[in-house]
Formats: sequence, C-alpha cells, structure tokens
Amino acid sequence: MAAVEQVEALLLLSFGGPERPEDVMPFLENVTRGRGIPPERLAEVAEHYLHFGGVSPINALNLDIIKAIEAEFAARGIDLPVYFGNRNWHPMVEATVERMRADGIRSALVFPTSAWGGYSGCKQYHEDIVRARAAVADAPDLVKLRQFFDHPLFVDAFADAIRAAVAEIPEDRRDRVRLVFTAHSIPISADNASGPPEVTGLYSAQVAEAARLCAAATGFDDYDVVWQSRSGPPQIPWLAPDIVDHLDALHEQGVDAVVVCPVGFVSDHLEVIWDLDNEAKERAAEHGMAFARAATPGPDPRFARMVADLVEEYRKGGTPLRLSATTSLGCTVNGTPCVVGCCELPARPVRS
Repeated sequence: MAAVEQVEALLLLSFGGPERPEDVMPFLENVTRGRGIPPERLAEVAEHYLHFGGVSPINALNLDIIKAIEAEFAARGIDLPVYFGNRNWHPMVEATVERMRADGIRSALVFPTSAWGGYSGCKQYHEDIVRARAAVADAPDLVKLRQFFDHPLFVDAFADAIRAAVAEIPEDRRDRVRLVFTAHSIPISADNASGPPEVTGLYSAQVAEAARLCAAATGFDDYDVVWQSRSGPPQIPWLAPDIVDHLDALHEQGVDAVVVCPVGFVSDHLEVIWDLDNEAKERAAEHGMAFARAATPGPDPRFARMVADLVEEYRKGGTPLRLSATTSLGCTVNGTPCVVGCCELPARPVRS
C-alpha cells in the first residue's frame, strides 16, 4: 500500500488475550488455528491462564500504553486519536477499523506491539491490516510503522531495567551475575524464512542485535541469548535452548546469580509472568541461584516517547533513529508492505 497522504489517527495493533475463564479456550483456538498444535498442549497453556483467573494482563497493559501515548501526543501537540485493536481477541481489529471508519478516519498509522521481523512479528501484522480493511467498506488507509528493535529509547529502557535487576541480586554475588536475554521461540524453519529472500534468520539476528546493544549499554561483555514459550509439536525443531534448560546448564557451570532480560517482549503479559516469574524463577531457586528479572519497557515513559518518535518520523521524514549499524537488519521501512517471498510461513507438516 502506498503511504497515506495525511495521518488522522494511530491504531495500536496487538495480539489480544482472554479476560475471563470462559474466553481462554476460544482465544487459544483462534491463536493456534491451522498450526497443528496438539490438544494436550492447548490444555496445558490454558492452565497457565486459569492460574491467573483466566485473565491475560495484555489488554490492560496495552490500554496503559495507549494512555501514555495519548499523554505524550498531548505534550507534543500531536493531534491524533489512538485506537486499539487485536488479532486474536476483543477488541478485534476488524471491529476497531469499522469504528474508525464510522468516526470519519480516512487514514491512520499502525503501531504493532512487536519490535521484530519475521512472520508473526511483522508480516502477520500486514496481513491483519489487509484482512481488517477487506472486512470494512470504505475502510481507512492503514500503514504499519517500522520495526523498532534497535531504537535508542527501546534499548535505553531495557538497559535501565537490567541495571535495576542487577541491584536486586545480593551484593556479594553481583560481580559474577550472568546476564541472560530471552525472546519467544519459533520453529527453526520459520526463523530461516524470516526476512527477504536474500536474508536468512532475520528474527533471531534482530534478537541477537538487540541483546548486544542492551548488554553493551550496561557494561556486559559476556551474556547469553536463549528462548522461551515454545508451543509446537515435539517433532518440529524450534530455536533453543529454552530458558529453564539453560538455567540447568548454568548451574552445572557453577553460576549462582542470574539476571534475565525478556528483550523479546514489550509488556509483562502471561508468557513473561508464567515462563520467567514462575517456571524460571522456581528452577533458579532449586539450584540456589540468585535470580532477578528485568522489567519490560511498555510502562516506561520512554516507550510512549518512542511511539511518538516513530509517528513523527513517518510524518516528517528524515533518517530513522537506529542504534544498529547493520542496516540489513531493518527489513522494511515505513509504509512498505513485505516484499514477495519475505517471511513466508513455512509449510506445516501433515499430521497422520
């Protein structure tokens, strides 16, 4: 889609999450439709949600981000209403685009709550936009803002969160703390397909670069990048090692203090609080490890400032604010849909 002539709104587009116990299974079925996820895995994940009353924190966290963006817009004199839509649960993006049309919005920018390239992190948001516009007659033009994994404010917020987490480690262990970055695992085939046809492994490369930038900002020369939240069938190879397995390996190496930074996540939604604040923290305790988890950047005022920067970058042009010198990791620019063959979803194996 060509760039819009005049921006009239911002749409925050996210993943969605259940808000009551009876929503949990329908939500998970939406998320996993067509992916061949075993029913027993869905039941296992459902228990994670039910452990917290069947309510995902993600919608409330996104509403908080929207309030912060609105305040930042007001402070800068940016006169744009902010709308909220989801891929997998209410408010569904189709309904939000219908409301935008009814409000007279003719063109808007879209901020996805993903910093990354790859199918789930980028291309699927383009697909969400196309689907939502197709469902609404005379829908507004919608343009997705660029990936922000190396934006200075994104990195700065994580860097301060790492410093705060290190301060939680007992003083006598801080000089030997191990910094471990985590992001959502995906199938290796999906990672290999992420990026334009001439690129392989864009997603994992961007995660590695964001980790490098955050580590450098906090003075860590040595650190680890691992993965979490695998959900696929066991016969499909996914990015590894898993964070819990990695804690076992660190324990075998004699590491007794760990700071985990969820660099792959914008907010403390369920996968962060379950996989890290429960499973990883409990495994660290079993090994006698001091453990602290860095905060995600969503609630940090710099996150809303970053969103406003991205909006102004689109509206005014100019050089994007990026810390990475490796320009091939940028993937797409504002308003540019994915090129043909970019981040194709790998063919799923036929289950017998």
